[in-house]
Amino acid sequence: MNDLHERLRYFAVAVYQISGNLRKDRLLTDNINQLIRASASPGANYGEANYWLQYFNQILPETKELAKLIDESEQLRKILSAIAFKTQTKLKQKLEP
Repeated sequence: MNDLHERLRYFAVAVYQISGNLRKDRLLTDNINQLIRASASPGANYGEANYWLQYFNQILPETKELAKLIDESEQLRKILSAIAFKTQTKLKQKLEP
């Protein structure tokens, strides 16, 4: 689980760092702030962070850093979804007679 915590923290920090480069366009300020909030909030918001990363990837020149963050957000979403699914399955098994 420590590895997951490290990945979550790395992701939030990396999004924050890349957001400095994105802030050159003042029209995007609100969207960038939303991306930062979503990336720093574990769980359901990784899907939202991925959405905003994809959005910026389409409207701004593509960068390796942005592509790397998109990949990481998709991997984190899959990991967290698998954890939630396994937890729900175990809970159902315990509750069944």
